[in-house]
Amino acid sequence: MKNTTKTPVVSKKVLIPFILVTSLFALWGFANAVTDPMVNAFKKVLELTNTQASWVQMAFYGGYFCMALPAALFMRKYSYKVGVLIGLGLYAVGALLFYPAAITEQFWFFCLGLYVLTFGLAFLETAANPYILAMGAKETATQRLNLAQSVNPVGLIAGLLVAKFFVYDKLQSDDIVNFSALDETKRALIRVSDLAVIRDPYVILGLVILAVFVLFLVNKMPQSKEEGTMPSLKDTFKKLLGNKKYVLGVIAQILYVGAQIMTWTYIYQYAEAIDLANANVVGYEKINVFTYQFIAFVLFTLGRIVGTAMLRFMSPGKLLMSFALLASIFVLMAIFIEGIFGLYGVVGISFAMSLMFPTIYGIALNDLTEEQSKVGSAGLVMAIVGGALLPMLQGVIIDAGGRGVADTKIMGVSEINFSFILPLICFAYIAWYGLTVFKKHETINR
Repeated sequence: MKNTTKTPVVSKKVLIPFILVTSLFALWGFANAVTDPMVNAFKKVLELTNTQASWVQMAFYGGYFCMALPAALFMRKYSYKVGVLIGLGLYAVGALLFYPAAITEQFWFFCLGLYVLTFGLAFLETAANPYILAMGAKETATQRLNLAQSVNPVGLIAGLLVAKFFVYDKLQSDDIVNFSALDETKRALIRVSDLAVIRDPYVILGLVILAVFVLFLVNKMPQSKEEGTMPSLKDTFKKLLGNKKYVLGVIAQILYVGAQIMTWTYIYQYAEAIDLANANVVGYEKINVFTYQFIAFVLFTLGRIVGTAMLRFMSPGKLLMSFALLASIFVLMAIFIEGIFGLYGVVGISFAMSLMFPTIYGIALNDLTEEQSKVGSAGLVMAIVGGALLPMLQGVIIDAGGRGVADTKIMGVSEINFSFILPLICFAYIAWYGLTVFKKHETINR
């Protein structure tokens, strides 16, 4: 049996490029975290339903879907570095569009800014993930990607702190129980102020991204190339579609991203439902949901570290299955235990789902050539569309009884609790995928 324990996860000769590319993982983590709370912020200040507000996620993750394949085809012809530069440029432009959006006070304009921003993120993720996988031996590829992805939660935590202290704490509308009951003049003044608060972090982010653009522009990045003639795009697609592990992995990624965004987006509505249920309880203090979201991100970070370490002695498929089953247990808590202990379940999901994205990514691309990985990476990045579609479906469930979050009960539990049946379905499939990979691929290859 071949000993892989001595194989370095990252060799010294690619250490600097690895660090530079890894830094990109924090950038889309920041964008993800700072955007999730905006669903609730836009809902209140622009007087939207849960379904309408979920268009924030539709724009954000829909941009990934639309641009991932063009990005992959572009980098198939050109270098990873050029792809990264284009990605950073689009990222900056999308963030800076929040300035005119705040002036016009149009919800669609903010969504357009997010849409363009994620065009850039699609380029960055399509380049960074397969590049990290290619920076060393195949047997350590999944572990290497998990290591790089461990920087992602740093961006998540930074984004959450910015959303908390520079957005939510300054929103006037968030301090008003019934914002729509105010007269139009007062609402208009508050709307102008609050939209400016929402705008500022994105404008500053856009300027920071331009600085990162310059950093990559002046640094040399080695380009990994396969020897021989590049196969036709048609043949590449044919081989990808014929690879069952890859195809099932794309589906798993769609469901994982959907579950992640549903969990992180609707934790705010989940906490709101608990507050409403205890509004008349003497001495009850409103839940500081940002504290729970912060704990969730810390657990997500811890889960990435633990998962990366466990990959040294446990196969990716088996580990993926184990974490998916653990996530399912936490989701069941969120559904059937109402109140604060149900919220603990929502928070715990983050630990269990922490390693899923890079592990699914690594499993799906592990048997592919570099050429196939470049195009195959697009399918896995396009799978991020799950973060657009599934939260909107969850919003529809939450709106079953009206604009509130606990207007009715479904199967004996509040509508917000019942809506978490969607993440449960997602994790059940991911557990099955991990089991299938373990039985059909990893056990055979031992």
